[in-house]
Amino acid sequence: MSDHLVTRAEAGDVRRFWEGLGLPGLVDVHTHFMPERVLRKVWAHFDALGPLTGGVEWPITYREEEGERAALLRAFGVRAFTAMLYPHKPGMARWLNEWAAGFARRTPDCLHTSTLFPEPDVADYVAEAVEAGARVFKAHVQVGAYDPADEMLDAAWGLLAEAGVPVVIHCGSGPAPGRHTGPGPVARVLARHPRLRLVVAHLGMPEYEDFLDLAERYTEVRLDTTMAFTDFSERMAPFPRRALSRLGGLGDRVLLGTDFPNIPYAYVHQLHALERLGLGEAWLRGVCHDNAARLFGLPGG
Repeated sequence: MSDHLVTRAEAGDVRRFWEGLGLPGLVDVHTHFMPERVLRKVWAHFDALGPLTGGVEWPITYREEEGERAALLRAFGVRAFTAMLYPHKPGMARWLNEWAAGFARRTPDCLHTSTLFPEPDVADYVAEAVEAGARVFKAHVQVGAYDPADEMLDAAWGLLAEAGVPVVIHCGSGPAPGRHTGPGPVARVLARHPRLRLVVAHLGMPEYEDFLDLAERYTEVRLDTTMAFTDFSERMAPFPRRALSRLGGLGDRVLLGTDFPNIPYAYVHQLHALERLGLGEAWLRGVCHDNAARLFGLPGG
């Protein structure tokens, strides 16, 4: 079967999923678009089984060019997606934000995404990004190897909390722990900024229950489903079944994320992994569309 036919068949599978729920499409809050040379380096890290992959073989399923990747999400029926990008050292965030602003202008179904890093001018460029229309930020504690509670970030967190701009934050210790991963540093941030709209990526894998604690304590904390419950992740970091009822109880604050294109399986597998939890169609509708549509003020939200 040709690649074209495989893509058409897979797009049909994805569309049947959300059509069966009576949804107008999907909203995916955790997809990666970034400058091509940066993305190629990310893919090279996965290919080489770099330290941040946990040494696990991680083939990239959707290694298409930028325009083809965006077109594929549209073929899947993803109404809105993000450009999750992140610096690994000082001096990167501002130019990444400039690239992301341009990407958002030429890609209207992408939620204008920005990022940040603990450095002296962080509050300035975060304010500039918000003023320019950024709708979501990405923070990557594992890759950036920084403490999210660093004092240099405090003003930026306060600005984002006041503006109500969500921040998707990779702060769990999967697939490989970092010096500042885990619930402790994020808890310190939330103690200072309880209205900050943090979206904990990967459900906080593998510290799922600790991050459920934070979501239950802080009403603006949300969780995204990125890679959670898939066969790939369940082998490494299984979600504790005793916590499923708690996840169901937070149904209005769980958002679909996939990590597209950097996933080692088909996109539809993430959707089926959520479906087989048995938390019900109302929960799935909220997770796959309605919760994010409401958070970002999308039509139908």
